[in-house]
Amino acid sequence: MGLRLKKTIALVGLMGAGKTAVGTALARKLNAPFLDSDEEIVKAANMSIAEIFERDGESFFRQKESQVIARLLQGRPAVLSTGGGAFMSETNRREISRNGVAIWLDADLDLLWARVRHKDSRPLLHTADPYATLRNLYNQRRPFYALADLTVKADPRYSVDEMAGAVLAILKTRPDVVEAM
Repeated sequence: MGLRLKKTIALVGLMGAGKTAVGTALARKLNAPFLDSDEEIVKAANMSIAEIFERDGESFFRQKESQVIARLLQGRPAVLSTGGGAFMSETNRREISRNGVAIWLDADLDLLWARVRHKDSRPLLHTADPYATLRNLYNQRRPFYALADLTVKADPRYSVDEMAGAVLAILKTRPDVVEAM
């Protein structure tokens, strides 16, 4: 028995929570498209996110991010990975709630740090003390992520596929989002 996606699933959480990896696996399980708002911004701007931050600043990036998320939510139901800061915006939270469902991939600080500390592709962590920066982001953003419709706690022992399975299990409680075929 398969499942049909009726609304877009927007995965939210801090960098390193697994939104892209889990989202890709979840989309495969649901036979649905996988979209990444950061990737869509990069395509539209024809430059990396780090370059956008450097050239135009974070507020410009956040404006473009909101436009892209609104556009993606209007398309065919999909699994959408959002940038770590996207859910901070009330506009984005409202659009996601109106046109889809937000799922917070809730990973603890140690797990996030283990996943991002060796990556150079995180412009917000290009600071003198990246761990302190991540900890501050973690503390600032958790209350916003907690506003998501559903929460799945990340377990460091889970494989990507197991985490996608945990997301799928909670989705089955929402017939407005997925239905059995």
